[in-house]
Amino acid sequence: MRGNGTSSGADTAPVFSCLARAKINLALHITGRREDGYHLLDSFTIFAETGDHLSLRTAASSSFTVSGPFAAALEGGGPADSNLVLRAIAALQNASGQSLPPFAVHLEKNLPVASGIGGGSADAAAALRLAQEATGLAVPSDALQSIALDLGADVPVCLAGRPARMSGIGETLAPLSPLPRCGLVLVNPGVAVSTPAVFRALECRDNPPLPALPEEFTCREDLIRWLDGTRNDMQAAAITLSPVIADVLAALEAHPAAEFCRMSGSGATCFALCAPEAAGALADDLRQRHPGWWIAASEVSAG
Repeated sequence: MRGNGTSSGADTAPVFSCLARAKINLALHITGRREDGYHLLDSFTIFAETGDHLSLRTAASSSFTVSGPFAAALEGGGPADSNLVLRAIAALQNASGQSLPPFAVHLEKNLPVASGIGGGSADAAAALRLAQEATGLAVPSDALQSIALDLGADVPVCLAGRPARMSGIGETLAPLSPLPRCGLVLVNPGVAVSTPAVFRALECRDNPPLPALPEEFTCREDLIRWLDGTRNDMQAAAITLSPVIADVLAALEAHPAAEFCRMSGSGATCFALCAPEAAGALADDLRQRHPGWWIAASEVSAG
């Protein structure tokens, strides 16, 4: 996440860029609801080695451009109050009390939108990191976490960028011990799912938290055995709203290389854990059978 050269023409400011990794909820328990309407959760959250790419540089005037397979959903950037990347930069300036220079921002949008894997949140977290690096601004960590939470419940964990147990409304993070190597296949059937709609469709909002975590997972099989005792409490409600999610899960579970399958977040993206060397073939098989689905092979990021 460092300056990686200069831009063309008269603009010579270094370009800072990073991978905004997809966030995956391996387990997601809804444990309550506050009086203000925010839901309480307890989630085992990891990151994939795939995601959007964000880059920025200081410039004479502000600009936001987007490319990639899901660019159409964000084309033109939209107003600052509806674009998480632009909102993150504006919030950073407000919190710092300093006037930041204009930025030329480019987002390569590789992750589907409204898909339960935190693409927008990861982009916002990347913007917070890169804007500080490009300007030398140092915002205290507690203030930065407050900014992140104001942007969205998933932004704090995306800002941390490593496996964590996430609780409260997303503000309480407990880092996890290093995880065993795992292959990861992500599948989205091409439908956007509204998180508020899924919350409204929940039948129960007062579920038990995650079971006790071991000090470490010594192998992938240990991790999967622990996950077998967990849930995604949003999965049934999401399937009610978008039944195709059940088709995705069935396709993953039918593959012999898939060792553990579940929906991430509020959907519709689902995942399979597998041996690292099996992820590519698993993804290729699914692409042949379901050419209209978005499918990505990756590994669980070490953070």
